[in-house]
Amino acid sequence: MLTATAAGTLLCALWFVPSANATSNTPMAATVSASPSPQVTQQARVMSTSVDGPGEDVRLADTGSFDSTPYIVGGTGFLALGAGFVVYSVRRERLGF
Repeated sequence: MLTATAAGTLLCALWFVPSANATSNTPMAATVSASPSPQVTQQARVMSTSVDGPGEDVRLADTGSFDSTPYIVGGTGFLALGAGFVVYSVRRERLGF
């Protein structure tokens, strides 16, 4: 019951977290141009969108791909650790410790 209450409270709290969107209220000419970071491997591509109006161009930076290696390694490690704990507890129960 306590776990369900905590999960429900967390979900209700997350409901009010604002979401990020990629639209801007300022015109493109009023924005400050910044130099690209070293991580950007290609130039920004110009895409036409209907959100800002017909014919207006919006520049989107190509930031590269997401590196999921640390998450896969960490998740696999924690999965192995959890499986080890399960095997250890079953072994202790069968041997009568």
